[in-house]
Amino acid sequence: MNTTDLKQKYHIAAPRYTSYPTVPYWNDADFKVTEWMRAVVHSFEDSNASEGISLYIHLPFCESLCTYCGCNTRITKNHGVEKPYIDTLLKEWKLYLSLFTSKPVIRELHLGGGTPTFFDPENLELLISGILKEAVVHKDAAFSFEAHPANTTAAHLISLNKLGFSRLSLGIQDFDPRVQLIINRVQTVAQVAEVSALARQNGYHSINYDLIYGLPHQTFSGLADTIAEVLKLKPDRIAFYSYAHVPWVKPGQCRYTENDLPSAASKEKLYKLGRKLLKEAGYIEIGMDHFTLSTDSLYQAEKRGTLHRNFMGYTDQYSRLMIGLGVSAISDSWNAFAQNVKTLETYTEMVNQGEFPVFKGHILTETDLLIRKHILNIMCRGYTSWTLAEEKNEALAEGLMRMRWLAQDGLVYLSAGEMRVTGFGKRFLRNICMMLDARLWDKQPEKQVFSMAD
Repeated sequence: MNTTDLKQKYHIAAPRYTSYPTVPYWNDADFKVTEWMRAVVHSFEDSNASEGISLYIHLPFCESLCTYCGCNTRITKNHGVEKPYIDTLLKEWKLYLSLFTSKPVIRELHLGGGTPTFFDPENLELLISGILKEAVVHKDAAFSFEAHPANTTAAHLISLNKLGFSRLSLGIQDFDPRVQLIINRVQTVAQVAEVSALARQNGYHSINYDLIYGLPHQTFSGLADTIAEVLKLKPDRIAFYSYAHVPWVKPGQCRYTENDLPSAASKEKLYKLGRKLLKEAGYIEIGMDHFTLSTDSLYQAEKRGTLHRNFMGYTDQYSRLMIGLGVSAISDSWNAFAQNVKTLETYTEMVNQGEFPVFKGHILTETDLLIRKHILNIMCRGYTSWTLAEEKNEALAEGLMRMRWLAQDGLVYLSAGEMRVTGFGKRFLRNICMMLDARLWDKQPEKQVFSMAD
């Protein structure tokens, strides 16, 4: 089978594996919040002193809807929502503090959205100061936030840097005006250059740009021009994502149809073009979808074998306990997952009543933990190995049998007790991990719930 045929064969709906089990396969029917609370306490007591914890804070507000976006957002121009939401976040944090037997050590803190820079710098300072007041900052802590180039000010950068933030992620997607118009995400090269320069001047040592291939009306020349402008600005990291077309989940994507999107063959060529240009410019491919300079900590983590992946994506930090604060945020105690309610009104009501705003979750079984370990190894290191005892686990054994199909197609190399992703196979990490996904194979979805693997 030639390369083109293989790519068509593996162009199927597949999870992105920021967790295992993936959210649609959580066993949440019998999940109880009390179980989640116990899991948090157990994880905290086992790991806080040695590793610290991670915090993800979801700030859902945006002034306008980016039609490509798959995040949980609330569109409003009313900035009066900022302070009440921050008050609710801090109340939720106090619920977690009540479970802890000592001060939490913050190893990683990330502000995601929505648009964190929707918030006034003074309000962001109020939020972070409130979080850190009852915590200790780890000596190797990494604080980062996502920003819109069109509304990020020097005041945002200075205020957050004083609070310990040194990493910034700018959502660019594409500089082509025609693409920007249809996805309703407009920012100029000049705006991105200005924010990047201000960030570097004010103590930010890691700047990431998000780019997307496969967007409506995207062209080869437009993508090449975008990357050329990006390379002039030389961010430390670039996330080069495949556009996920899921209009049944995100109605904003109904603004355009499949006819406006590049064909599967064209999308593949867009990816190859972007990858070629980035690698020629000295960027190193990391895990899935990421490219970094050799000076960046994400590259150093991969080199050391300590690259990690969680609900925030790839990270050079590892902590067993990750707490998600805010509407729809997901938390991970390593042995359990929990997700907050998805509507702002319900979230606010539950927190104000002193309840954890969790509405679903999953307690991992021993088999889940075993498969999770191997999927993480594949996603982060392109390699995994197993013992004879592990191979006796029925779910893992069946997954390894399925892995032989990929070995025949040249995606992986299998030998006694180990598996390594080939250079060609690195393009298909999602497909490779699917072979081990026992819960997906036990119950195939009746309708499409994942985006396409490209």
